[in-house]
Amino acid sequence: MTTVPVSLTSDMIAAALHQLRQNAPKVHCVTNTVAQYFTANVVLAIGAVPSMTIAVDEVEGFATNADALLVNLGTLDDTRRVAIPKAMRAARDAGRPVVLDPVKVHRSKVRCEFAVGLLAEKPTLLRANEDELGALFPGGATFGDMADKDRTLAMSGRQDLIGDGQKCLRLDNGHPLLAQVTATGCAGGAVMAAFLTVEPDPVLAAAMGLSVFNIAGEIAAERARGPGSLVPELLDALYLLDADQLDGRLKLSDLQEGTGS
Repeated sequence: MTTVPVSLTSDMIAAALHQLRQNAPKVHCVTNTVAQYFTANVVLAIGAVPSMTIAVDEVEGFATNADALLVNLGTLDDTRRVAIPKAMRAARDAGRPVVLDPVKVHRSKVRCEFAVGLLAEKPTLLRANEDELGALFPGGATFGDMADKDRTLAMSGRQDLIGDGQKCLRLDNGHPLLAQVTATGCAGGAVMAAFLTVEPDPVLAAAMGLSVFNIAGEIAAERARGPGSLVPELLDALYLLDADQLDGRLKLSDLQEGTGS
């Protein structure tokens, strides 16, 4: 993967966050049952407006009238199997950005096949961890191979990688305590979807969303006593996050050719 320089600063992230709060974009979340409540509150905390219906006869209208769509495969029941393709096509036809989070596709062949089919709908951003990407793109493909001009990837892990085949960023923010609360990853996808409404470049939007969520997670973890108190602290940190906190904590760097894997 040949990379090009990427310019992204804490000031740019702060400006995008301010614009998001001013715009109050609508983010429709077709997400899993475990994540719905927390994800809705996270979306509200950053200044956006969530909707969560998975009803087959309503989801197209909600996806069309939202400003962005999150699709999360966490609890892939029969209703979601029908609703998800409808929502993605409706959002695409309306010109709305779509984030696809193929949760646990490495654990189920049926789920993986379903997710591969969804890739044909060309989501704006594919957010997954290394195991999930390995299932979707078997054969030892590198991060650079998986990211291309038609597909922006955000690979989560101890370090987050975001790329599109030309640009590639690494984010080192976050805290281990985030992994001790269910749905933090799912909610992070909704934050990235919200940032896609104010930043047209999916690489930059994903990096902005992850930076905001992970920095808020760091702040929350410093104040929390454990997982139970992390949740309210995280919502408050997202709601109160400002330019000075972003500037003081942001750990974002470009990756040069050959470093992504």
